[in-house]
Amino acid sequence: MIEIPSRLEGKQFQLYHLEEQLKPLGYAIGGGWDYDHGYFDYKIADHLGYQFLRVPFQAVDGQLDSHGTTVELGRPFLLAHKYQRGIDDFADVGNAGAAFNQFAEPQDPDATVPEQYISVGKALVQELERRLLD
Repeated sequence: MIEIPSRLEGKQFQLYHLEEQLKPLGYAIGGGWDYDHGYFDYKIADHLGYQFLRVPFQAVDGQLDSHGTTVELGRPFLLAHKYQRGIDDFADVGNAGAAFNQFAEPQDPDATVPEQYISVGKALVQELERRLLD
């Protein structure tokens, strides 16, 4: 994980309006959200796993699934997941389990971010700053 300091840190936005601005740029709310916090993810590449920029946010008032919720942005960071090759030794067996857990666990969920993606991540953060703050 590589943190990228940003002028976005501590800024507050209505979640709905933030989504309207970020989704057309390729951001999606990641699957690891909870009722009080979540992440906007931008997939940079999928070379030997995947690398993405993650922008964390925290609910300031209400819950994320409520209308009109305000969120505060945290420090963006780059994250890489490296997939394992071959068969997942811990995969669920049976039709019901396989229907919900059909993908292998990451070999390294906090892999090293390749150097070439660091400058890409910094440029993405600058683009977000221009879009949301200027």
